Amino acid sequence: MSIANKKVITRFAPSPTGVLHVGGARTALFNYLYARQHEGNFLLRIEDTDKERSKKEYEENIINGLAWLGISYDKLYRQSERADKHKDCLQRLINRGLAYEAEEGKDGSGKVIRFRNPGAKISFHDAIRGNIEFDTTELGDFVVAKNIDTPLFHLAVVVDDFEMGVTQVIRGEDHISNTPRQILLQSAIDAPHPTYAHIPLILAHDKSKLSKRHGSVSLVEFRDKGYLPDAMVNFLALIGWHPEGSGELFSMNDLVKEFTLERVQKGGAIFNIEKLDWLNREYLKKMLPEEFEKKVIEYIPEKFKKSDKKISERMLKNIALIIVERINTLSDISAMFESGEFDYIFERPTYDPRKLLWKGTPDLLVTKQRLDKVIELLQEIDEENLTGDTVKETVWKYASSEGRGDVLWPMRFALSGKEKSPDPFVLVSILGKEESLKRLRYASETLIARNS
Repeated sequence: MSIANKKVITRFAPSPTGVLHVGGARTALFNYLYARQHEGNFLLRIEDTDKERSKKEYEENIINGLAWLGISYDKLYRQSERADKHKDCLQRLINRGLAYEAEEGKDGSGKVIRFRNPGAKISFHDAIRGNIEFDTTELGDFVVAKNIDTPLFHLAVVVDDFEMGVTQVIRGEDHISNTPRQILLQSAIDAPHPTYAHIPLILAHDKSKLSKRHGSVSLVEFRDKGYLPDAMVNFLALIGWHPEGSGELFSMNDLVKEFTLERVQKGGAIFNIEKLDWLNREYLKKMLPEEFEKKVIEYIPEKFKKSDKKISERMLKNIALIIVERINTLSDISAMFESGEFDYIFERPTYDPRKLLWKGTPDLLVTKQRLDKVIELLQEIDEENLTGDTVKETVWKYASSEGRGDVLWPMRFALSGKEKSPDPFVLVSILGKEESLKRLRYASETLIARNS
């Protein structure tokens, strides 16, 4: 039976027996994009008939994960709430002689209900893989229920897809082998056959099936590591699908316009964490400054937010400018603070004065004179106009005349006490005029003490 010209309805049908992983999230995304592109409906169906393994927390994890990605569904169903409909259909099959009670098998006990397989040859068109044929004879009379009250996966799926009007079934390629059984059942209950599209599995870098041994696979893990939802959506879309052009940055709206099943590849798609990191960096850079600053505050460890270590608004803006160019994920911000990289912001550094000397500059007094000149120049800057650029404009000419390393190295080290830190102009903008002058004067005094 045909479903041509019907309103497009897709569905994502996860089992709440575990957290939402990236493979499931991509399947949901492809279904969502297809439905929205065709002005259809996207359904979420929680297949929770496995009472022993299904958990409410997993259902919540799935729902929250989709919400984080911005994937909205038009209706939510729970398969467990549809048991009567499954039972009614099963009873009709039995009444018509299309299903029957039978012994479970040599290794089982009790009875099961089997579908009477007509042994037909089945062919269907897969939107990604083309025509696929099966001889269902080898399937035998397969089990469709444990008993009249407990229909199993294939029957429940077929009944639900039929009654929900699902027109497109977009799912992982590991479901291809399920399709012939489901087509047989569709024919038995006079249900139309949906259009199928089996998308490639997500593979690890070694081309094995992606699993926990390769690192994070749970969607919530990526969220907690500080990946942005827009970057994750963009990344998931590019796993196994490629756009017509050469672009790589796509918003959800862009993807709704661009996505086609015809451009989904047949072979396994590699999960490339480096690509995800690159995309996340690009999205971090696109954030409005005030939005990124809020994220910086959110990811600064609590111990650095105490009153005695309070970061001023000006400091925050300048720290954000440094950080955005150096992180892959927002959690990198926490790591940078925890590593001590920004200790100089909160505590005036102490050090061996000899470290203030630039290469080949053994004379401490010459270095002191250069620091004193920098102090003199910085005093001329109005605090309200203090930026990295204004500091550079003020100091650059002098540094160029004396030797940039001879002036800028002691200036930077005096401010941070670190061999690796932002340039001295940025450091002044972070610390502020008053604190910067205090640190430069301290450095000058230590050079006197060392020389005496």
